[in-house]
Amino acid sequence: MNLFAGEYCLLCDAEVGHETSWSSVFLRSTRTQVCQVCRKKLKLLEGELCKRCSRVLEPGYRDGSVCYDCVRWENEPEWQGLLSFNASIYHYNGFLKEVIATFKYRGDYVLAMAFSTCLREKILGAEADLLVPVPLSEERLYERGFNQSEALIAAAGGEPVHLLSRVHGEKQSKKMRADRIHLPQVFQIIPDMAEQIQGKRIVLVDDIYTTGSTLRHAAKLLKAHGAESVCSVTLAR
Repeated sequence: MNLFAGEYCLLCDAEVGHETSWSSVFLRSTRTQVCQVCRKKLKLLEGELCKRCSRVLEPGYRDGSVCYDCVRWENEPEWQGLLSFNASIYHYNGFLKEVIATFKYRGDYVLAMAFSTCLREKILGAEADLLVPVPLSEERLYERGFNQSEALIAAAGGEPVHLLSRVHGEKQSKKMRADRIHLPQVFQIIPDMAEQIQGKRIVLVDDIYTTGSTLRHAAKLLKAHGAESVCSVTLAR
């Protein structure tokens, strides 16, 4: 007897199996939204991670507990100390790349729920006053129909607070690392929201951490408007 018949993996549509116990019968506590096959394809970031960006630390590319990418960021006075840390969950491997593409480029909003538990743990661990989705430009929002960062916050049970707007430009995924780092400021504070920032611990939420440029541009603006601290939570690294 399958007490949970009809439940399907959000990532592949296969039926999800469950271990049945009395607690699961009455509390449904073992329900999951991702099958075991897909879980194995999602690779958690494990081992020694950079304390600033969650990159897996490699010999010859680290300075103590910090990777050389973050060392370079912190050595530049313009960017020093703006982003306290970034906490990522998964490797951005081929499987997750396809999942995220389906999520944000093909409008499958419900996929955010597949990551609700792990996102909730990371977001709660960041001890935020405000959860701020990294915004899309109006043009990009019209193309996609929703903001994937806002969807991730909602899936984790949080309340997105919109403090930032974004200037439309070329997609970040098409830019080289050097171009991303030296972008002009792409964010603006939404009118009448500046007072909400003063003295707040802000967590930025986005789908992917690549170079950290987008998040640092946002953090720079928020710190300039009085945020006590800015960190970020991202699904993939």
